[in-house]
Amino acid sequence: MSHPLDRAVWNALTTRLSAFTTPDSNAHAVRIDPEVGVFLACADGAPDSVAALGALARAHPGAGLIEVEGSPVADILPDGVAVAGRIPLVQMTAQALTAGDRTVDYEVLIEADAPAMLALATLTRPGPFRSATRKLGPFIGVKQDGELIAMAGRRLRVDGFTELSGVCTHPDHRGKGLAAALSRAVAAEILAGGETVFLHAFADHDATIAFYRTLGFEVRGRMTYTVLTD
Repeated sequence: MSHPLDRAVWNALTTRLSAFTTPDSNAHAVRIDPEVGVFLACADGAPDSVAALGALARAHPGAGLIEVEGSPVADILPDGVAVAGRIPLVQMTAQALTAGDRTVDYEVLIEADAPAMLALATLTRPGPFRSATRKLGPFIGVKQDGELIAMAGRRLRVDGFTELSGVCTHPDHRGKGLAAALSRAVAAEILAGGETVFLHAFADHDATIAFYRTLGFEVRGRMTYTVLTD
């Protein structure tokens, strides 16, 4: 039996995040609302599932799939849909955090912060972030003189697991421990709720992987992020 995180997108969008899927999602394939995110997934490699995946990909361009590296579903390419790129990821998990004494004053970000959140994510590119990704949160952030300079939040949710995501800091404010402090705050809340924290990082970003290891995360496995054309 596969691990729930082997197919985190499918398992999240068919359970705890089902309210965020498009109306044309179905039992064979699901697509998150394009204003919320990019994720798309199919039930399996059966023809009906592949056809449904293709239909959703064509109806909602610019989707992305995250699947276990080398798995059959990771290489699925429906008719009429081209791949813009395949990006290796690592999936990391933590069941406890390492000790850390750096804290920051932060606030829970609200709808009024949406433009600033999107601007910060667009500048720093922590991963796919859309105009309404904040709805998957909550997200927390640090502001200086009214400007959002760092944030972190939640994204995918699978039974027993919640993803830490959207961790980013404005380039002018890096090196102050903001990302670590915010990541710890979000992860601590997830762990306090009895869940395991997980995240995805680019496999070739050694510094990012090393950073999360200092917080208590370890690599669980390798994934493939397939970006479909717009």
